[in-house]
Amino acid sequence: MQDIKITIIDREGTSHQVDAPTDMNMNLMEVVRSYELAPEGTIGVCGGMAMCASCQCYVQSDHELPEMSYDEDLMLAEAFHVQDNSRLGCQIHINSEMDGLQVELAPES
Repeated sequence: MQDIKITIIDREGTSHQVDAPTDMNMNLMEVVRSYELAPEGTIGVCGGMAMCASCQCYVQSDHELPEMSYDEDLMLAEAFHVQDNSRLGCQIHINSEMDGLQVELAPES
């Protein structure tokens, strides 16, 4: 297993190409936190349990992602700034098929 490249556009509109490991069972929210691409306490507030939508992002690439779970769908139904391409970063687990993924972080509130 090896790292993949993911492009993350932060809430200021700055694009960051980062390396994401495929062998650590990380999710996208954890990658954002590890690179400090969102201020502390503004992403992953619930710890990745799909209960807060603080890690909502907009998937901008054509990657085939796992189907949205019931809990993720329910949380996004109550979140702000939701778009057709919205997903919760905590529910997107990093794997080799996601090489080249591009996402934009949703506004904080």
